Amino acid sequence: MLAGLAPARRRLVLALLAVVVVAVAAAAAVAVPRLFRGPPTVVDQERPGPVLLVPGYGGATGGLEALADVLRAAGRDATVVPVPGDGTGDLAVSARALGDAVGRVRARTGAASVDIVGYSAGGVIARLWAADGGADRIRRIVTLGAPQHGTQLADLADGVLPGECPAGCRQLGTSSDLLRRLNSGDETPAGPTWVSLWTTQDQTVVPPDSARLQGAVNIPVQSVCADARVGHGDLPTDPLVQQMVLAELRAGTPVGLGPSDCAALRSAPPPSGR
Repeated sequence: MLAGLAPARRRLVLALLAVVVVAVAAAAAVAVPRLFRGPPTVVDQERPGPVLLVPGYGGATGGLEALADVLRAAGRDATVVPVPGDGTGDLAVSARALGDAVGRVRARTGAASVDIVGYSAGGVIARLWAADGGADRIRRIVTLGAPQHGTQLADLADGVLPGECPAGCRQLGTSSDLLRRLNSGDETPAGPTWVSLWTTQDQTVVPPDSARLQGAVNIPVQSVCADARVGHGDLPTDPLVQQMVLAELRAGTPVGLGPSDCAALRSAPPPSGR
């Protein structure tokens, strides 16, 4: 085809093709590290780091501050991370805020990695940050009643009162694009180890086992203490759940708690200082 062109036009076409080839090569050089970046190395499970606690939709921090007090009394460095817009905006923005908080606490403490406790939507935020490149800086992620596969309550809000269901609400719907992408591959990418705790009596995350994560240690509270009465809002402050969180954040791999642990967890004295 080029042979039929006048010499000057042929030179112009060849020059343009050269520019396109260079541009494509440059784009590939940028894209390849993102597309083919190897999986992160599993973080040392014997070295617990500082704990960051991430609130859920609405951004309330009171319950997590109570849990943070328990962790501090047990000797852990614990910080509640405020989320932008009270956690009702784009959850990806909250994930970036979590990443900034991880950077600050690692700089302050010199820790190689952190532990994260994500309550409700905070558990989705933790997963978003891990999936976006933060996995190699997290030792463990513990989620509490997190709507990892959405909640029908968000579906209802978006259907009945769409004006009252902002971005964060819509992203927690059972068919949201964000959750579909997050759950389309490995639900628990390498780097941290994962624990999901939830209550079968949850009336906010519906169905409650939306909290279940493939590849995580999955523990409904009632599978440990069958008579436990714990609602969604009780998860950060319930003494039994607090003891379960302490157990799951210890050095070593996550533990699979069951009925044989119920009495010991319930009778455990509160950490000194409470």
